[in-house]
Amino acid sequence: MTTSSETQKLVVVTGASMGMGASAARELARRGFHVLAGVRRDQDADAIRSTGIEPVILDITDSEHVEALAARVADDPRALHALVNNAGVQVNAPVEALPMAQWRRVFEVNLFGHIAVTQALLPALLRSRGRVINISSVGGKVAMATYGAYAGAKFALEAVSDSLRREVAPLGVQVVVVEPGGVRTEMATRGIATANDLAARMTPEHDERYGSLVRANNTFMASGTASGLTADAAARVIAKTVTTRRPRTRYTVGRDAALVTRLVRMVSDRTLDRILAANLRRHYPTGATAVPTTPGRRVGPARC
Repeated sequence: MTTSSETQKLVVVTGASMGMGASAARELARRGFHVLAGVRRDQDADAIRSTGIEPVILDITDSEHVEALAARVADDPRALHALVNNAGVQVNAPVEALPMAQWRRVFEVNLFGHIAVTQALLPALLRSRGRVINISSVGGKVAMATYGAYAGAKFALEAVSDSLRREVAPLGVQVVVVEPGGVRTEMATRGIATANDLAARMTPEHDERYGSLVRANNTFMASGTASGLTADAAARVIAKTVTTRRPRTRYTVGRDAALVTRLVRMVSDRTLDRILAANLRRHYPTGATAVPTTPGRRVGPARC
């Protein structure tokens, strides 16, 4: 699969310490690209360093790190073929109960950091007529309960991707969005742990209002992660967006993502509310009551 032209091209992958980012870096290196793999720690760099993979210490919310990455790309004689904006964090809690510091952290990593890296590397991509691959989520199309911050940042990333695509397409740069559903990664596992920790820190009032919902959704997340695709399967889709001569503007990853993105286009908001509530119902603790799906209507837990 390696070609002589690909060995002369760079690809930057952010968030390559683990999960989809690490798998994508390895898959692209296997296909002959020289991958600059953004990692947060030295031990992560040691773990991923291999033929075709050059780790770079990169916190996408740190302007000095981003500037250093841009300088590294500018100093390389090889063309920058693609930027894969993959870094991210998952934080789930009700809108009312999530501290503002967490809201800001989610948007700094899942949105503003990607914009910063894209701005820094666009001059190189314009010279090479390369492409930007933004890793969004099925959460960029539908915002489930407790996903306000995460989905909000992903919805925004989808919008920024559309705007950027329309700005740079006449200049020869392609912009592609990848929307994974459930994927078995360390990020997903950490997201569940973070959600459980945030739930434990809710005030008694918040716990009374949202406790059953949060616990049901955390159980639902865990089950969806366990049955999701492997990171390697997701990486193959990402690699396709990098290597396909004329990629589509969007790719879903997994049957669940494909189903949800179609469903959102086909049904009303109220109908979608009922579908999501019914899907969540069996995860409620025994005896708990779900939040209303429509005014005056309540959906209870599944009965054994």
